Amino acid sequence: MNIEGLDYNTQREKLVMPEYGREIQKMVDLAVSLEDKDERQKCAETIICLMESKNPQLLDSENYEQALWDHLYLMSHKQLDIDWPYDVSEAERISSKPAPMEHPTGGAHMRHYGRLIEQLFEELKTMPEGSERDELVRLTANQMKRNLATWGHGTIDDEKVADDLARFTDGKIQIDLSSFRFDNLQGAVPNEGKKGKHRK
Repeated sequence: MNIEGLDYNTQREKLVMPEYGREIQKMVDLAVSLEDKDERQKCAETIICLMESKNPQLLDSENYEQALWDHLYLMSHKQLDIDWPYDVSEAERISSKPAPMEHPTGGAHMRHYGRLIEQLFEELKTMPEGSERDELVRLTANQMKRNLATWGHGTIDDEKVADDLARFTDGKIQIDLSSFRFDNLQGAVPNEGKKGKHRK
């Protein structure tokens, strides 16, 4: 529905800094259009005072005056020709998005094992045979089994642990399931609830 004399925010140009409101943006646009530089300068200083009253929380920051002039620069679409009291060349940094953070398991071949287990695989590849390596194999295999139980909602497969351990250590670590003993992981298995039991 279009009623003459009414306009809606959805039909207007998107505000660069919505916290200052559309009236302040109009003043900034007017300042940019002024031909006399002295008038532009006075207008800009007046706008800064109004912006300060519109955004009082900035007063708590150490460089709030710099921030106000940065905001004015951005609101003018970098078109306001005045003698800037502060360096506004890096004003755009306040509107830039942070770089995406790398996921902690970034680079992991199998996310259900995680980066820590992959680091253990690399360690096992170069370790000499002996009791120290045997103990690390035991700890790694049991942690792999715990992870599988967690991700598989209680499903545990000893053969998969043995196969993956051999595969990800380039065949350096082979465990014999007929003699290798895993820890009792009952407490580590997610509780799936008791099936088949109903109240009488």
